[in-house]
Amino acid sequence: MANSSLPVLHVTIGEAPPDRLDKALARDVPEEASLSRSRLVKMIGQGLVALEGAPVTNPKARVEEGQVYALTLEAAVDVDTLAEDIPLNVVWEDADLIVVDKPAGMVVHPAPGSWTGTLVNALLHHFGGNLSGVGGEKRPGIVHRIDKETSGLLVVAKSDRAHHGLAAQFEAHSVNRRYLAVVNGAPDAADPRLRGIKGASFEPGNILRIATNLARHRTDRQKQAVYFDGVGRHAVTRSRTLETFGTPPVAALVECWLETGRTHQIRVHMAYAGHGLIGDPTYGGKRKVSEKALGASAVAAVEGFGRQALHAATLGFAHPVTGEMLEFSSELPEDMKNLLTALGHVI
Repeated sequence: MANSSLPVLHVTIGEAPPDRLDKALARDVPEEASLSRSRLVKMIGQGLVALEGAPVTNPKARVEEGQVYALTLEAAVDVDTLAEDIPLNVVWEDADLIVVDKPAGMVVHPAPGSWTGTLVNALLHHFGGNLSGVGGEKRPGIVHRIDKETSGLLVVAKSDRAHHGLAAQFEAHSVNRRYLAVVNGAPDAADPRLRGIKGASFEPGNILRIATNLARHRTDRQKQAVYFDGVGRHAVTRSRTLETFGTPPVAALVECWLETGRTHQIRVHMAYAGHGLIGDPTYGGKRKVSEKALGASAVAAVEGFGRQALHAATLGFAHPVTGEMLEFSSELPEDMKNLLTALGHVI
């Protein structure tokens, strides 16, 4: 039930409204109110949306042009997640968003088995309660994630308006996300094996494009797998080889960039193409490396690398409030630098 002491927003239904209340409000609510459709559905269910003084609790209720709905805006509430004093590498921060450089080994969001020590726990402490709120709660707005053992750049929303704007850019695939990875072998347009893999093709500049569907593995629910014929969600990864190691090449430094952002996408696609990431225990990155091709020290470095060799190196997007184009870069972490040095790369 609405509290009369809370602010109320009046929304007038415009011409040719959608056929249900939640959609109509999502269309006609002022942009500056930063109320997503999911937030509106929650408000409707809580009795915070009224027509002529009577709460409307059905999000599918029919609406008519000219109706005026009163939306009671509750203050953002604190969440139960524990704030923890964990050091953060903050690359950028303002009132609406924060960009952090996440170390390998840190989970992004609390989940069963990882309720503490996550990026969200660290952000809650960093903000110290200074959050305008996302979805009615005082919490960081996670719009994308990188795996626990992947290092690199993440943007997190601090307000509803930033959360909506960033989410829209990720949905439109307009965010520039580039990763550096060290893989087994070296993707090459001259490789006839690659040209015979379904969904794999080469674009000008020796750019490997992999387009498949991705969904949970049928027998191992912790893994993702490649599918076609309508199963799973469409996923496109592009990569180009920056440097090769060994003769013939047994490892390579590659740059990967995402057209879509699915769980484990780069790791699954590169393994599918026969070039799994070095150190990846889930998708077969523990391939035996030729000592003759690389030398004993390089082989030891490859076989001893303890995580998937993947780093989110570049992140670019339009600021969701000001419209300013922002782009950030992150240096390779020491473990990947050491791996490349052992392979013969001069940093």
